[in-house]
Amino acid sequence: MPSLGTSDCFFLDKRVVMRIEIWSDIACPWCYVGKRRFEKALSQFEYRAQVEVVWKSFELDPIKHSTAPAGDYADRLARKYGKSRLDAEAMLAVMTETAAAEGLDFRFDQARPANTFDAHRLLHLAATQGLQDALKERFFRGYFTDGEQISDSSTLQRLAVEVGLGAQTVRRTLEEGTYGDAVRQDEEEASELGIRGVPCFVIDRAVSLSGAQSPEAILEMLRRESTERGDSLSPSGSG
Repeated sequence: MPSLGTSDCFFLDKRVVMRIEIWSDIACPWCYVGKRRFEKALSQFEYRAQVEVVWKSFELDPIKHSTAPAGDYADRLARKYGKSRLDAEAMLAVMTETAAAEGLDFRFDQARPANTFDAHRLLHLAATQGLQDALKERFFRGYFTDGEQISDSSTLQRLAVEVGLGAQTVRRTLEEGTYGDAVRQDEEEASELGIRGVPCFVIDRAVSLSGAQSPEAILEMLRRESTERGDSLSPSGSG
């Protein structure tokens, strides 16, 4: 995997010595499950205070910006994998059970397939204000639990304001197409790094872990990589 140049690093805290980039899409159920499992792993990681987490854009269905896929979630899934609707519904039932085990309430009967490009743009805005994780969580919950139309500008603005972003800034970002280039850059980087599916966790552009792995597997990766940093890391809570 290509290494990240020094000029590309932007740590929010001078004590941050491990940067974890997570490529994911809001409309990806495994990405939501992966987020929760990652959080469990990170909570047990001795050096979590020195970890910077950056959410990167990835569109599972990078369709025309103004277009949303037709049909409900089960129909879309059936078309994508060449399955019958019954098979698709069975897949969703398994996914719902998996999510429930992680404390998530998936409502595929309410989820409305949508283009996620604008939502990704707002996540870049949120990153500039330290609210990226909060907005990512709100978008996930809005899409998979609350039945929000995640491609609708007014819906996106409302959800973004809920987590603390300014209404005027959000509206201007949506209207002016701000951060569109940043979304495309994330997607180009994913291609360059060989990322074909999400979620994908990348540590310092050197090591990656694909899929919604167990908290144990993620924690093992974090601890293994921490050994490479030696004295540069200190346990959370220490100076």
